[in-house]
Amino acid sequence: MTVESRRLEIELEADGGMEDLTEKVERFVESSEVEEGAVTVYMLGSTGSVTTLEYEPGLQKDLPEAMEKLAPSGKDYKHHETWNDGNGRSHIRASIIGPEVTMPIINGELVHGTWQQVVAINWDTKNREREIVLQLRGK
Repeated sequence: MTVESRRLEIELEADGGMEDLTEKVERFVESSEVEEGAVTVYMLGSTGSVTTLEYEPGLQKDLPEAMEKLAPSGKDYKHHETWNDGNGRSHIRASIIGPEVTMPIINGELVHGTWQQVVAINWDTKNREREIVLQLRGK
């Protein structure tokens, strides 16, 4: 079994800033020797997420609006008592979606739907440089 890893650094805007990582993940898979396996896309940090969605302007607005309903701004989160940093909602939003996705590799290609992109999201209250780890496993 082969295991290969790569780190990416990206700059994301605050409160739901997103970047489509699909092409970067596809290039990583294509540059590898893996024909059959899986790739994991993982974001370091507790206020960011990685997911799949149709990366289009409407959903880039809809998802943060939906998260505002689930973990609203302006609420007094208990997290603020610990760190006094005002980003309790950011941690909750990131936890709901999660820090990673794992996708199959078949015949040396990343498998995903036509309208399914791999997206990194920053839920923090300030712009952040984010580190993404790509790791593929397979044969």
